[in-house]
Amino acid sequence: MHMSGESLLIILVVGLIAGWLAGQIIHGAGFGIVGDIIIGIVGAFIGSWLLPQLGIHLGTGIVAAIVNATIGAMVLLLIIRLVRGGGGWRWGGNWRRGW
Repeated sequence: MHMSGESLLIILVVGLIAGWLAGQIIHGAGFGIVGDIIIGIVGAFIGSWLLPQLGIHLGTGIVAAIVNATIGAMVLLLIIRLVRGGGGWRWGGNWRRGW
């Protein structure tokens, strides 16, 4: 299997954006640039498997790929938090689990 330089660059950019977005949505989950890329790429695989299982089809294109990878990355970050015991949950604002 041959992958062009442009394809690799697209994968890395989508992974970076998706990992960063997931880290912004789920506060306290930043892993740096390399970590965000890894979280985003793994999230893309999770989203590509999970969303069709739920009957959700986002279509094609770069925006759909970013949304798909971001959803998968959020699922991955939530799983990591559950495994690590990650403290209080913080979504978007000041809402927290466990007052």
